[in-house]
Amino acid sequence: MALSSMTGFARSHGTSGPYSFAWEIKSVNAKGLDVRLRLPPGWDAVEPPVRARAAEVLSRGTVYANLTLDRPGAQPVVRVNEAVLAAVLDTLKSLAGRVTAEPPRLDGILSVKGVVEVAEAEESEDDRRAAEAALVVGFAQALDGLATMRRHEGAALGRLLGQRLDEITGLVARAEAAPGRKAEAIRQRLADQVAALLETSERFDADRLHQEAILIASKADVREELDRLVAHVAQAKSMIAKGGAVGRRLDFLSQELNREANTVCSKSNDLELTNIGLELKSVVEQFREQVQNLE
Repeated sequence: MALSSMTGFARSHGTSGPYSFAWEIKSVNAKGLDVRLRLPPGWDAVEPPVRARAAEVLSRGTVYANLTLDRPGAQPVVRVNEAVLAAVLDTLKSLAGRVTAEPPRLDGILSVKGVVEVAEAEESEDDRRAAEAALVVGFAQALDGLATMRRHEGAALGRLLGQRLDEITGLVARAEAAPGRKAEAIRQRLADQVAALLETSERFDADRLHQEAILIASKADVREELDRLVAHVAQAKSMIAKGGAVGRRLDFLSQELNREANTVCSKSNDLELTNIGLELKSVVEQFREQVQNLE
């Protein structure tokens, strides 16, 4: 399966009988799947199948879907409001002997507000059901376009994540080769510090100090942290190669990588190893930021 990002945009449009419609869909990052629909009044019947389709195709992301709909093929219907017309005629008759004026004309009477009503033709039940089915199909088409765009961006993210993991592997190799991380080097530095303390005072127990130095040296070794970094990198590469909705698991793994990088920095008492640890933290943070965009 391919990787997918959580950001994308797509449109679709179509017609059904007298209706024409257009879907516009965009998605952004989110912890789960959140579909937010904007539908014209009276078209709520399409919401359940649309939401179900989105859940089938997408795993994560906030999805904004907007539907515009009109009936350009519907012929207008002109109706005369008989009650209003009768009232207007009665008023004209009552004024006929009281006001000197030209006899009323038909166009003047029809122009009186409320006499003539213009409305859309009533829709048939069959047209409505056919339009609802077409809207669901149109949404599925737009959703497929969105998913294609998300996969395209996911492929680019996969390449970037692979580069970050290769950088982490290279930094781990540098740490492995750093002379200062060797247990012997750590012990020697501590032994020098112990010797310096003994020179300044006779109250220190030399044997006890050397034992403490050996214990501190063993705790300062970053062998386990480097091994775990290698294991986490291998696991991350396996997830990326497998694809699918692995964003959450990679996000957790990035936290583990950051924890190991922090421990390398905290244990190090060697400048080169400290600098490598800081570089590790920087690359891991870049990895984590890019993972945030994955589905």
